[in-house]
Amino acid sequence: MSAPTQTTARGAAASSPDAAPRGFLGRSTRRWLLLAAGLVLALVLPWVIYPPVAMDIAAWALFAVALDLLLGYAGLLSFGHAAFWGGSAYVAGLTAVHWGLPFPLAVLVGAVFAMALAWPIGMLSVRRSGIYFAMVTLAFAQMLFFVVNQWRGLTGGENGLQGVPAGFFGVEAVEREAFWFYYAALPMIIGGMWLAWRVVHSPFGRVLVATRDNPARARALGYDVDRYRVMVFVISAGLAGVAGGLFAISHGFVSLQEVAWQTSGKVVLITVLGGIGTLWGAIVGAVVIVILEDQLASSGFDGIGIITGSVFIIVVLLFRRGVWGTVADAVARRTGRRPADEAVGAADGEDGR
Repeated sequence: MSAPTQTTARGAAASSPDAAPRGFLGRSTRRWLLLAAGLVLALVLPWVIYPPVAMDIAAWALFAVALDLLLGYAGLLSFGHAAFWGGSAYVAGLTAVHWGLPFPLAVLVGAVFAMALAWPIGMLSVRRSGIYFAMVTLAFAQMLFFVVNQWRGLTGGENGLQGVPAGFFGVEAVEREAFWFYYAALPMIIGGMWLAWRVVHSPFGRVLVATRDNPARARALGYDVDRYRVMVFVISAGLAGVAGGLFAISHGFVSLQEVAWQTSGKVVLITVLGGIGTLWGAIVGAVVIVILEDQLASSGFDGIGIITGSVFIIVVLLFRRGVWGTVADAVARRTGRRPADEAVGAADGEDGR
């Protein structure tokens, strides 16, 4: 491709309303404040709520960020991400049980497995789009569910994988107490979120947005759309794998639920609830759903799905861009920083990224 064509492609991608703004967070005081608030919230979370619930929020937040990277910026809705969350959970658990590795290493092994699994699935799936892409990913996830369920000698089948240790280089406080485990796992969560942010705010991320908005034009400019989609699919799977591995080890148990289609549906709900294409919205959605489910379960209420489903319907009807996306758009309107983008499904206010 010639240099003028590359320049034109970059300009087309950057001119998209959803293109990531240039520059680091330090160029905006508001962004620095937002980042600082997020870090403070992450640090104080186990002090204000039950530490295992805080760990669940962190894991689901990273899982939702991973899906938002695929859905919000590549325009691909996956109903099979439970395969990467759950597959990594089983591999991390088995690694910790049989090899006795510290949990950060076990989680990384699980994430590598998730990425290796995602590569062939992505190669076959990205040739389709819309509901067809979603159904293909769901089919692959159900295949993994069947394998895990039938391979009882390794995975425990319906009984799950039990007694997963949270080894951490012999530090007993981390290995035995959920409070300290949260802080030991937090750098991996933050690192995963930083990676997602870096992908979005890079030339690669701008091309992703271009392939989402107009794949035909991106191809005409010389970009291999399928290759970009496979790459972001693998990155998304790796981040989901980190989240799934941490979730499994923090609970000391891996169940079939981790590879079930309901898990894929839950992370989609979290992402849409917070706001597609915002990253921050995934975190907000995880906080809302995990705390809501915990409170309902603690009260003995059995119809948790009814409540969470009702909340989802209300948000979809009243907040077109999700909770975070709607708030970010309202702030942008009031400050006059940029006009609101009327495209459905892309919450792209600068304050929301």
